[in-house]
Amino acid sequence: MYRASCLCGQVKLIINGPITNIIHCHCSLCRKSSGTAFATNGFVQSIDLVILEGESSIKFYEVKAGKKRHFCDSCASPLFSSNDSDPSRVRLRLGVLDSAITERPISHNFVSSKADWDSLNIELPHYDSYEPSRS
Repeated sequence: MYRASCLCGQVKLIINGPITNIIHCHCSLCRKSSGTAFATNGFVQSIDLVILEGESSIKFYEVKAGKKRHFCDSCASPLFSSNDSDPSRVRLRLGVLDSAITERPISHNFVSSKADWDSLNIELPHYDSYEPSRS
């Protein structure tokens, strides 16, 4: 079981099953909706996603007919996506997870449309906090 929540804590979720097919998606839609270089998403069976709190705060934007991106209406945290053509599962935004997970990403997808400033450079320095140059 995994716990998840939005930035403001108004929406709280439990995932009672595995998270599958985790990917880093670099498509322009994921970049725009996340405001970042890519979004990390994984599939969850719809019956395994339980909304503990804040169901009335979950709104959606319909990107295309039947394809919805669900978010908190208070803090705008992206939560999950649904697709009417496959109601058995949702695509969870892993950034909302509060729990450590055992599953790991399997790939970077849509890299041909990645942000031109993103080099996917794993050799960049890694810090536990802010970069040293930050005041």
